[in-house]
Amino acid sequence: MKRVDDFRLMFGKRELVPIVVGGMGVDISRAELALEAARLGGIGHISDAMVPTVSDRRFKTHFVKEKAKLYKYNVENPDKAAIRFDLGQLAEATQNHAGRTMEAKRGEGLIFINCMEKLTMNAPRETLRVRLRAALDAGIDGITLSAGLHLGSFALMEDHPRFRDAKLGIIVSSLRALQLFLRKSARVGRLPDYVIVEGPLAGGHLGFGMDWAKYDLRTIVGEIQQYLQTEQLNIPIIPAGGIFTGSDAVSYLESGAAAVQVATRFTVTRECGLPDDIKQEYFKAKEDEIEVNTISPTGYPMRMLKGSPAIGAGIRPNCEAYGYLLDGSGNCAYITAYNREVAAHPDAKKISVMDKTCLCTAMRNFDCWTCGHYTYRLKDTSRLLPDGSYQLLTAEHVFRDYQFSTEQKIALPA
Repeated sequence: MKRVDDFRLMFGKRELVPIVVGGMGVDISRAELALEAARLGGIGHISDAMVPTVSDRRFKTHFVKEKAKLYKYNVENPDKAAIRFDLGQLAEATQNHAGRTMEAKRGEGLIFINCMEKLTMNAPRETLRVRLRAALDAGIDGITLSAGLHLGSFALMEDHPRFRDAKLGIIVSSLRALQLFLRKSARVGRLPDYVIVEGPLAGGHLGFGMDWAKYDLRTIVGEIQQYLQTEQLNIPIIPAGGIFTGSDAVSYLESGAAAVQVATRFTVTRECGLPDDIKQEYFKAKEDEIEVNTISPTGYPMRMLKGSPAIGAGIRPNCEAYGYLLDGSGNCAYITAYNREVAAHPDAKKISVMDKTCLCTAMRNFDCWTCGHYTYRLKDTSRLLPDGSYQLLTAEHVFRDYQFSTEQKIALPA
């Protein structure tokens, strides 16, 4: 029986354990989690989702407070077009997060940053450029472009001195998305260093419609592998979404995948950024308590626990402090939905908005419990304690279990 440890991910002459821990925002893939993955010889991701908020938490900066104070006059105004991020502060926040994580890195592995391109921030091109370049300035080992895949992302970095030094990868959910990106990136003469193929069982935002269930990760991976072979393109493929055991991972590695990306099982580790009481909600979740809905203002379906406090919350849009999903015109689908409900219930002290959620505030407060399809299996990876809670795991335990387990077995903690 082969184990994940029988394979290696090759980046040039560098050999890595072929395990990538996915970049869950907002700071769910905390620096401590990414650092453990790198120490153990794999790849860990941090996320740049709402990075000023993350910087404030980690380094006691005051970016969110200063922005909220600057735009306080606009709180009652449904028009958010005037709200802008200070690009200097955005760069500083990214450099804080990425740079200090890199300073703490130990071991032979790598640290990547997951750049969520759907965070348009009322200036999509300008803010994306700053986040990408600041991460490179901070010495990050690699950047994974996700959540929307801006086809011009490579061009925003091409004159940076580390453009051909850092590893640059993309997340796609179809062959067509990959083909579109490769056509666009051909203009800068640089292929992605890796492609993460995310299937329909992944957590958070999905690259599918509400017909996600008719798609299959293995089929998509096979189509992409065949295309790359036909085009004679040697780009490492990394499947993601629903890979719950080491044996699941081996089945992809034996089929030619370079590595696997995993995340769900790391949500209940001590190093994960979720509050401990919410980790228990993940442990206790049943299969029928996990849903894919359309409450995200991004327009993408999103998988989460049905008990997420964000569902139906009717809080006032908090764009003056956050505003990460404002499009280039200052609009957001939640603002439209909120104002509709306010107009329909003018005398209500509290309203409910069921079709959309204020994702910025919800993610900042850990009220949107996004999760992978197999979250309901987490209870089988730990031990039930006398008080009715489950024992939290360590990232090393989960990583090693992926690395060395066979026959679909899952090692329980000591």
